[in-house]
Amino acid sequence: MSKLMSRIPLLIEVLTEKKLTNSFCTILRSRSSIKAAKPKLKEFNRFAKVELYPPTPVEIPAIIRGFSDLIRAGTQGRWANVTVKEAMVNTCITIEVLCWFFVGECIGKRNIIGYDV
Repeated sequence: MSKLMSRIPLLIEVLTEKKLTNSFCTILRSRSSIKAAKPKLKEFNRFAKVELYPPTPVEIPAIIRGFSDLIRAGTQGRWANVTVKEAMVNTCITIEVLCWFFVGECIGKRNIIGYDV
């Protein structure tokens, strides 16, 4: 115990140096941010197991049926019978899908240069 007590002034002197204090504060901030992110990561993992899971072979006919219904609705003109709210939601979803496509393209190319952004 006396060895520890004798080292406390040295520890305080080291921590008062600006460079070490900043790195020490950075470590403390990163630990607290990791601690704060754990509940959100648990929730993400819970949703990822359900939502991001690939379809099973049993679900594939339902997916094909959904796409064929979508094509049939487009050719029959059912797209003209949607409310403004549904049209806005569909527009937002389309924009989101396009943005994720372009983000994937930029990640694949590993830079933004070369694209008309």
